[in-house]
Amino acid sequence: MNYLKLDGSFVKDMVIDPIDHAIVEAVTQIGHVMKLKTIAEWVENEATLLALKAIGVDFAQGFGIGKPELFL
Repeated sequence: MNYLKLDGSFVKDMVIDPIDHAIVEAVTQIGHVMKLKTIAEWVENEATLLALKAIGVDFAQGFGIGKPELFL
């Protein structure tokens, strides 16, 4: 295992919900102690992206980053 994915149900409201923020921060710290890269899903806006960067999350995905693309 090389990556730890942060569930979007915690990520999506982390800028307005201190409990979700604490969960995302704690899981990120645990992942990094385990030498894993962290990926946050459901990043819908700039505020969430900035909060994730401040915590140290390694990667982000969601409509706030870009729309999904179909590869054929």
